[in-house]
Amino acid sequence: MHDWTFVCDLADIPALGARRVRRDRGADVAVFRTSDDRVFALLDRCPHKGGPLSQGIVFGEHVACPLHNWAISLVDGQARAPDVGCAMRFAVRVEGGSVSLSAHELATLAIDDGTLAESSSSCAQSQDPSPARKRIAIHGD
Repeated sequence: MHDWTFVCDLADIPALGARRVRRDRGADVAVFRTSDDRVFALLDRCPHKGGPLSQGIVFGEHVACPLHNWAISLVDGQARAPDVGCAMRFAVRVEGGSVSLSAHELATLAIDDGTLAESSSSCAQSQDPSPARKRIAIHGD
């Protein structure tokens, strides 16, 4: 069961855009919105060289890293072939126009600032729709 941390309203994330969620420990989390209003969250670091994915271009179900144009899947965090790597994925819940992330994952996943990429198995985190709200800082670029 997840406790959820409210991060923003859906309208705060531009379509085909992203926002950064700052954490007390670890790298920021990038929250992305697709053209059809689906929302995904990844560690805000490309698995290649650590580029800020929140500053990349969202297209379909991918984001292009702004440093070297790696295409990273928003669904599972995997780099698109021929590139290899994975950005840590965070569970997202959108309910009534409110976007929330798993409080447990925010507090425990990729909290070492040196973490750029995780193993393939860690890219597919589970999602559980249990309610709890707490506002944290979100930043637009």
